[in-house]
Amino acid sequence: MTKTRARVITSDAEIDAAIARGRLYAMPHAVEALYDRTADDVVVRFDNGVRMAVPRRLLQGLETASRDELREVVIAGPGTGLYWPKLDVGHYIPGLVDGVFGTRKWMQQLGKRGGAVKSPAKSAAARENGKKGGRPKKIA
Repeated sequence: MTKTRARVITSDAEIDAAIARGRLYAMPHAVEALYDRTADDVVVRFDNGVRMAVPRRLLQGLETASRDELREVVIAGPGTGLYWPKLDVGHYIPGLVDGVFGTRKWMQQLGKRGGAVKSPAKSAAARENGKKGGRPKKIA
C-alpha cells in the first residue's frame, strides 16, 4: 500500500501577500502619539517602549500648523499611521522611521535648505577643498 502525500499549492501572489503582512507586523506599532509643544516635536511611542521625536517643522503639512491643530493627532491603521483631522494631513510611521517626512519634492526642499546653511565648519572645509584645487571638473 502506498501513502498519498497531501499537496498544498500556494500561488506567488499568496506568498507575496503573506510576506507583506509579516513585514507589517514585524515592525513596532504606535500606541501613543502627541505634540510636545515645549520641544516643538511630534512624539510617537511604540509598543516595544521606544519613543521617537520628529521636529514638527520637518513634517510636510505641519510646518505652519497651530498648536491647537497639532494637539489632535490620531493613530491610524494598525499603529502604522498618524493623522491630524483638523489639517487633513497624514504620515506613514515606517516612512518617518526611515527619515521620510513628506513627498519627494518636500524632501528635496529640506535637502536644499540644509545644503544652503553656512557654518564655520562648512566654510573651513570649502577653504581646504579650494587649497586642493577645488571641485573636480566634469568630464563631458
